[in-house]
Amino acid sequence: MIAALLAGPVRVVNVGLAGFARELAANGAAVVQIDWAPPAAGKPELLSALSRLDGERIDAANRTAIGKILAAQPVLVDVRLAGELIAPLDSRRLVLHAGPPIAWQDMCGPLKGAVCGAIVFEGWARDLEAAERLAAAGGVEFEPNHHFGAVGPMTGITTRSMPLLVVENRAFGNRAFCALNEGLGKVMRFGGNDAEVLARLAWLRAEFGPLLGAALRAAPVPLKPLIARGLAMGDEMHQRNVACSSLLLRALAPHLARAGELSALATAFEFMAGNDQFFLNVAMAMGKSILDPARGTADSTIVTAMCRNGTEFGIRIAALGDAWFTAPVEMPQGLYFPGFSAADANPDIGDSAILEAIGLGAFAMAAAPAVAGFVGAGGFADAVATTRAMGEICAGRDPAWGIPALEFAGTPTGIDLRRVVETRIAPAINTGIAHRLAGVGQVGAGIARAPLACFEKALLALAARAG
Repeated sequence: MIAALLAGPVRVVNVGLAGFARELAANGAAVVQIDWAPPAAGKPELLSALSRLDGERIDAANRTAIGKILAAQPVLVDVRLAGELIAPLDSRRLVLHAGPPIAWQDMCGPLKGAVCGAIVFEGWARDLEAAERLAAAGGVEFEPNHHFGAVGPMTGITTRSMPLLVVENRAFGNRAFCALNEGLGKVMRFGGNDAEVLARLAWLRAEFGPLLGAALRAAPVPLKPLIARGLAMGDEMHQRNVACSSLLLRALAPHLARAGELSALATAFEFMAGNDQFFLNVAMAMGKSILDPARGTADSTIVTAMCRNGTEFGIRIAALGDAWFTAPVEMPQGLYFPGFSAADANPDIGDSAILEAIGLGAFAMAAAPAVAGFVGAGGFADAVATTRAMGEICAGRDPAWGIPALEFAGTPTGIDLRRVVETRIAPAINTGIAHRLAGVGQVGAGIARAPLACFEKALLALAARAG
């Protein structure tokens, strides 16, 4: 056979048979190697489902969903106590958390630690030991933030007296919420729960939250143009928020000055200026406000939520509304702070993957090459490659969010369930890495991947519903 191929001028395209290619090359043939794999790993049930979900009806539904996402007009408008915004928090002993639903006994260490801290903060138990007994005995209820139009970073804890950022999508009239960023050091989002953590939360509730809320009511901040500037300045809005945090402080400074006493104002400025990740929580609430109007779009295969609780990863699909599709969460891969290693790390956690679902974070890595090195993903070429790879699984691009390194092409937007399953390209997520034990905090940063099993389950469910 090889002799026949070599009888004349031949250029052979090889699709994965390494031994075959070596023999041809050794005999002087020009070989082009193609890295090819069968769609959906060749699994018959997935190929059948993809076939059922192929066609103009699904494509039209996805255009509708993407149209809603791109038409969003998110505006940061207020800060208010969670109990004022989410009525069940004010009437029940309810703790909201990151990720899909989870029971106390299945929670990871950081999430349990944050829950206990929140219970003490709300005055439902006198100390952490009593809080743990109360939670284990069913004395509090647990539900995901996503069930109430909210999101939260890492552990994502939300209880009634925590101040929440309010983002309003003025194109559709919906609102979304996220807790204020607590700053650096020991924080509840990484499982912190000691006196220092609770004192900071009390200050956010009593002083900083009301001050920021007054400034925002006086001067609401449109977020899409601010993020466009941030992308041009090196942010990707998940691991790097230096530019957008600075731009937000600049926009609000005069209104904060008019709203607060001098001593309170100085403390507030110091807090915001010393926290490069302050804007992260704003961006998360924005992401939730952008995607919620697409939820329930009939026949659409667009992802409307991605999140993780430290134990499971969960996604929602536009056509399937509020249904969750889950799989065991994966470990992030990245860089660790001195003194820590992968042995200390907790599996991936947090609602912040909402950013990747709207085309930011790892999907916009080409805008922030400095982040690629920080999270262990290489250099500039790797950052560009990550953004391009994520474009393979998205149904559109957001022209409002151009990436300078890609000649201002828009960020890849609208993860298409079908493309993920077909290509086996798992969505990448820029993430912080929490210690597996409560109270230790952040130990590194890296990139996590969404488990493909979530997408396979959702694809089969949608195909079954389609008949």
